[in-house]
Amino acid sequence: MKTALVTGANKSIGFETTRQLLKKGYFVYLGSRDLLKGQEAAEKLNKEGFTNIAAIKLDATDQQTIKDAYQLIYDQKGSLDLLINNAGIFGGYPQSPSSVDIETIRTVFETNFFGVIQVTQTFLSLLKQASAASIVNVTSGLASLTLHSDPSWIYYKIKGAAYGPSKTALNAYTVALAYELKDTPIKVNVVDPGYTATDFNQHRGTGSVEDAAAFVVSHAILPPDGPTGKYFSKDYLEEGNESPW
Repeated sequence: MKTALVTGANKSIGFETTRQLLKKGYFVYLGSRDLLKGQEAAEKLNKEGFTNIAAIKLDATDQQTIKDAYQLIYDQKGSLDLLINNAGIFGGYPQSPSSVDIETIRTVFETNFFGVIQVTQTFLSLLKQASAASIVNVTSGLASLTLHSDPSWIYYKIKGAAYGPSKTALNAYTVALAYELKDTPIKVNVVDPGYTATDFNQHRGTGSVEDAAAFVVSHAILPPDGPTGKYFSKDYLEEGNESPW
């Protein structure tokens, strides 16, 4: 049985991603900053008949929880086939570049950028123990500088100094990591699940959690010759959903 870790998985897209991986036969570690909320989420899935799951405390901004989560998975499984860095924060709105509090930007980057790097670097040795592994960094369409520069883009007017830039930085890190690992069996991609109705955006999104999670999972479970170093967006309908950077 293959093993996956999904961060920020106690609700919304992360929770549904966990459910869909369970259906595909993965053992999933459901990562949650609040262990109690994670356990409650895992219990919901237990009631649906899934036993191949364990809640695990993991806060991407807390290195000790990352180390503890690593040790637990190392002791129980010895390897990791799939890491989905789903945890993220928005940081409130508006995020006007001329007036947003610099601490807001720092806080958003701490989770969305630095947190992903901390988790990825810590778990990389476990991913290397798998015969083939995949890393998915959940991003946003708002990370695309090319689309942000196109007045015809549907989200052209949605600009901000914290959330979008944190995901742009995450995309850049992903490209660099994918290049470093290009001669290994580890695939690394960024995946935008699209504008989805969740707590994250006060349920203003137009897509469903189920469809968003299915998109993430489809780009997480890859064949040996699958893509790496790519940016896939559910909202970008051209060229197989491969978004411009």
